[in-house]
Amino acid sequence: MSDIAEKAPPLKLLPVLERVKQAYLLWHEYHSTLPKLHRYTLGEKIDTLFVEVMEATSAAAFLKKEEKAPYVRLAIRKLDTLKLLLLVLWESKSLDTKKFAALSIKVDEVGRMLGGWNGQLTKQNSPEKKSGEK
Repeated sequence: MSDIAEKAPPLKLLPVLERVKQAYLLWHEYHSTLPKLHRYTLGEKIDTLFVEVMEATSAAAFLKKEEKAPYVRLAIRKLDTLKLLLLVLWESKSLDTKKFAALSIKVDEVGRMLGGWNGQLTKQNSPEKKSGEK
């Protein structure tokens, strides 16, 4: 059975989902090294937020264009909260600067991608776009 799993083609993900996954895998590596004080509080909340960002983003990927925007905005809100909690971990010295910087780069990239997607959806769904006005 493991032979089949090793030979299976990799799942092709939407680029933003691939980036979220990469950020989460890095976070997963760091989560277990957090001090107990934050591992089961802020650490668990950050873990949950990562999963919720992935859920909202993957939901948006499979919806009709006019239904995507609320899910993309939800993913952005969750990601913003995640960024704030990572900042709290860093400021409380539960996450060192090198790890915080590495995570921040990946999370910021996801934020830019989601923001771009949201902007694109906003333009596509705007009344001006539909009526031809500017």
